[in-house]
Amino acid sequence: MSSSSVAPPAKPPMRDALVAAAFRLFLERGYEQTTVDDIVALAGVGRRSFFRYFPSKEDVVFPDHEGCLADMTSFLAASDPETEPVRRVCDAARVVLRMYAENPTFSVQRYRLTKQVPGLRAYELSVVWRYERALAAYLRARYAGRPDGTLRADVIAAAVVAAHNNALRSWLRSDGQGDAGETVDHALGYVQAAFGTEDGAPAPGGTAGALFGGPGEHPDDVVVLVSRRDAPLWRVVQEIETAFGRT
Repeated sequence: MSSSSVAPPAKPPMRDALVAAAFRLFLERGYEQTTVDDIVALAGVGRRSFFRYFPSKEDVVFPDHEGCLADMTSFLAASDPETEPVRRVCDAARVVLRMYAENPTFSVQRYRLTKQVPGLRAYELSVVWRYERALAAYLRARYAGRPDGTLRADVIAAAVVAAHNNALRSWLRSDGQGDAGETVDHALGYVQAAFGTEDGAPAPGGTAGALFGGPGEHPDDVVVLVSRRDAPLWRVVQEIETAFGRT
């Protein structure tokens, strides 16, 4: 076959081209110094095309989270009623992990960029909160009718997010080296051991007690945590982890 008959490589879809152009400029110039006009000029499209896919410059940094949130929500909605609920939300967190692990280079670049830009860190927290709310909504439905159902649902959802994010950040800090799934499985194992029994209740005196200052490795220890009433649950769990030296 002659070289003249070889078809040229297909252009990436416009959405992917915009993301690629944005990150090239972010790495070369910095996030704050890059404008939407710069991005569309490099991608060879107009401003209207950019805003058709991304409501703001922040959104181009997190192009895959809307789809991932929809996938995770669908995964939870498709759950068998007999499925152990804590195991299900842990598996739902792995849906998010796969999004990061599919493109380690991009994920590491985004992690570094987000660390440098306070506005992006705030945006990321809002994204994490939406994942947590989706997990909590599923658990609230599963624990409906229990006196502590809402509390249990919210605490477990926060614990899943904290465990997932702790392991994910560790993997990202290693530049995406190693098995991200193994790292996250290990972290989620703590949540499963603490809360995941067949009836959804933690075993008395088991791992849950050790996590929160009850019977465990140091049964005489008492930890008192003071937190704002309006503090999000992920922050409360993070403070508990800090108190036990687990960050």
